[in-house]
Amino acid sequence: MEFRKYDKNNEDEKNFEKEEISKFLFTHLEKYGDKLESIEMAMDYAVSKEIGKGGFVLVAYKDDVIVGTVVINKTGMGGYIPENILVYIAVHSETRGKGYGRKLMEKAIAETEGDIALHVEANNPAKKLYEKLGFTNPYLEMRLKK
Repeated sequence: MEFRKYDKNNEDEKNFEKEEISKFLFTHLEKYGDKLESIEMAMDYAVSKEIGKGGFVLVAYKDDVIVGTVVINKTGMGGYIPENILVYIAVHSETRGKGYGRKLMEKAIAETEGDIALHVEANNPAKKLYEKLGFTNPYLEMRLKK
C-alpha cells in the first residue's frame, strides 16, 4: 500500500485529485457519510493555508487505485479539546476486512501532531477498530440543532 498526504504544503497537488478523493469518500462512506459539498469543505479546510485552519488528507493506494482515505482537520483548540478531529475515513467497500482501515488509521495517527477526536455512530462496525487503536469514549455528545 502506498500513501499520499495532501496538506497546505502541497496544495497544487490536492487540486488535481480533489474530485476523485471526494467522490471516493462520498461513495464509500455509505450511510455514515455527508453531502459531497460537505466532504469537499472538510478537504479544503485540511489543506488551507489560512491561519486557524489546516490538517491533511491521507490517501491509501493499492496498484494506483484508491483503497482508503482519511481527512483530519486541525481544531486550533489544543489544551482544552483535542488539537485534531478525524472528520472522515473510508475504505473501499470491496477491500474491507483486509486490514487497510487499520493501516490507514495507524498512518494517520503517526502523521498527526497532538490528540485526535472523532465521532462514530454506536452501531458503526469501525468503532471496534478505533477502540483497539486506543480511542476512548469519555463523554456523551449532545447537540442542539437550530
